[in-house]
Amino acid sequence: MTDKYDIGMTVRRSVLGDAHVDRAEAQKTSLDDPFQTLITEAAWGTVWASDRISLRERSMITLALLAATGNFNEIPMHIRATAQTGASKEDVLEAFQHVAIYAGVPRANHALKLAKATYAEMEQG
Repeated sequence: MTDKYDIGMTVRRSVLGDAHVDRAEAQKTSLDDPFQTLITEAAWGTVWASDRISLRERSMITLALLAATGNFNEIPMHIRATAQTGASKEDVLEAFQHVAIYAGVPRANHALKLAKATYAEMEQG
């Protein structure tokens, strides 16, 4: 593996948690191994590993982009990650309000519903 992969795996674990990463790694097959390596190196080892903005800000940007582009399946995972990134519920609401204005109310509304459900799951333990 590369340095980017090792850095990426460290950042990925710090943001998503060991349990999530362990589950993802256990489900990895020869088909998606190259893809998992790509996202570990590029997303986690490059973008998320950068110190130019905080993890809190990166979390808010990621959630806004996911909502704005309609990639709703990733939103619960990144809401759970806010426990590690420091993005508050209020931060997430601000991000989704930007989505409403610049990308559309229906997308922001759906993202907010997903966030509410995920936060409720998190609070239940």
